[in-house]
Amino acid sequence: MDDQTANGHSEQAFADIDVATRRLMAALDALERAVERRRDADRDEDELAARIQALGADRARLADELDGSLVKTKRLERSNREIAGRLDAAIGAIREVLDGGEMP
Repeated sequence: MDDQTANGHSEQAFADIDVATRRLMAALDALERAVERRRDADRDEDELAARIQALGADRARLADELDGSLVKTKRLERSNREIAGRLDAAIGAIREVLDGGEMP
């Protein structure tokens, strides 16, 4: 082999290595971008899971409050019926007194 042929093979080898290095760098850049997208997706998933958990806790708290309000409403309705019954009885007693005091 003469120097020119050997030199040509050397230059080709360097060119091949340069191309391979560029391809490797491009692949590493693509891998880095994919890893970053995956991290973002995982972070978004974690945030979503935290939000869902917070919504579940809020739902449970609101359900408890609603149950308490329903119990309170039923007690108020019962008290209202009792008061209405007492008022009806008082009105009836007053009418009897007024009717009894009149002269026919």
